[in-house]
Amino acid sequence: MDKRIHPKIVAQQPWTAHDYCMTTVAPTRTTENPYLNGNYAPVREETTALDLQITGTVPEYLDGRYLRTGPNPITDPDPSRYHWFLGDGMAHGLRLCDGDARWYRNRWVRSADVARKLGEHWRGGPSDGGFDFAANTNIIGQGGRTLAIVEAGARPYELTDELETVGPSDFCGTLFGGYSAHPKRDPVTGELHAVSYSPMRGNIVQYTVTGVDGKVRRTIDIRLKAQTMMHDFSLTERYVVLYDLPVALDLRDRAHTAVGKAAAGVLTRLAERHAAPDFVLRRAMRQSEQGGGGPSGGMPYRWAPERQARVGVMPREGSASDIRWFEVQPCYVFHPLNAYDVTSPEGDSIVLDVVRHSSVFASGTSLVPGTQSLDRWTVDLAAGKVHEERLDDTAQEFPRVDERRVGRAHRYGYAVSYTAGSTGISAPDAILKHDLYAKTTQSVAFGPGREPGEFVFVPSGDDVPEDDGVVMGFVYDRSTDRSDLVLLDGQTMETVATVHLPVRVPHGFHGNWVPTERS
Repeated sequence: MDKRIHPKIVAQQPWTAHDYCMTTVAPTRTTENPYLNGNYAPVREETTALDLQITGTVPEYLDGRYLRTGPNPITDPDPSRYHWFLGDGMAHGLRLCDGDARWYRNRWVRSADVARKLGEHWRGGPSDGGFDFAANTNIIGQGGRTLAIVEAGARPYELTDELETVGPSDFCGTLFGGYSAHPKRDPVTGELHAVSYSPMRGNIVQYTVTGVDGKVRRTIDIRLKAQTMMHDFSLTERYVVLYDLPVALDLRDRAHTAVGKAAAGVLTRLAERHAAPDFVLRRAMRQSEQGGGGPSGGMPYRWAPERQARVGVMPREGSASDIRWFEVQPCYVFHPLNAYDVTSPEGDSIVLDVVRHSSVFASGTSLVPGTQSLDRWTVDLAAGKVHEERLDDTAQEFPRVDERRVGRAHRYGYAVSYTAGSTGISAPDAILKHDLYAKTTQSVAFGPGREPGEFVFVPSGDDVPEDDGVVMGFVYDRSTDRSDLVLLDGQTMETVATVHLPVRVPHGFHGNWVPTERS
């Protein structure tokens, strides 16, 4: 029997409300895993929809693409072992220009495994950029390229402007052994700063600086006490800030017998403190193209309260030997909002605004267990300690700041709020706007059954005030089983436009606005 998958690519010409109502969406299978149900469930079709319907007015200054990615398993995973972080990546994009919504597209990232399952020829490409995996966590523009990125030693994938896969990338031969899902772009230089980790690099994380030409120009290896899942970091004008928090590598969940778990325990202790030699890593990266795609045995990490939580501060032009470590209370940070330097007569400090989880991976598979808050950590460089302060105790995630303020003092931030759900995971219910000067938070909901994802801020011009622009993101409507791109006024948080899609966009991770480059 031919078990290859042939996804239906739905190409739509300019369509009417009648066409919209008649668009069909492939049914999803109900399982006991909440990340395979509702709007977390994968879609089964690749769609191209042209000249989309709009309610309201799309601002004329928006000329570019809103891109977002997320996990979308191409075949049905084992519900008992599937984790949301591990699904094959699917990119979604929407082109805005001259007040119109020209197109919407969604495409799987064609890793070797995804291409095989689609019955397609894999184009191949450089293998030293990391393990082969359909990148599922973030999508960015850099140096005229569109890149789908992920963490944990996997390689970036380059896509065309219309989201077709070009192939794996090693940043023109300058990237080795994987990248981060969360690079930070310096708003002055345009360079990407990143901190990357990999289970095969043991206790070494790598800080890189990538130029606007798409090539890594600086690399620093940083040795920790042990391997950890360093999902994100913070950048200021003067410093790189590392989050060494109590999440430990644990390979025992991948073993199915007592003997296997004992062996996995030994392997874990070895792997979390010792990096594989480069020649072993190169061979493993090449072999990953022949394997079965991403890991299928759940997340290889556990909550490790026995470890001291700490943040490391390294001068941007310094080295690993210059890092100073500061203890914080046990917690985990998937995503900081922003960070900046403060100079005062009493001494220098660093302000870190973060979404703080009390714990992760302690039970179940939930990313958002309802115990997270927006906190401010002030690193007192003179006193050698961190002051921790609660800014907002609403359960929230996916914080975003005006990208012009990355590493600089900011007033506003945006995040997704969550409420406890009946399926074992929290449900997104509103977008939050934090005013950190006024110490207020505004919540914007979209009506019953409408669930927002991460929203990003796009300024109306280069030199306008911090919240002069729009905040945009996908909103899923359970009643229609479709999604919209919703644009909110950054100052009032009122809806200025809604772009209607003929399909749904599953809840995913991160996206960005990529403006059209002018020659």
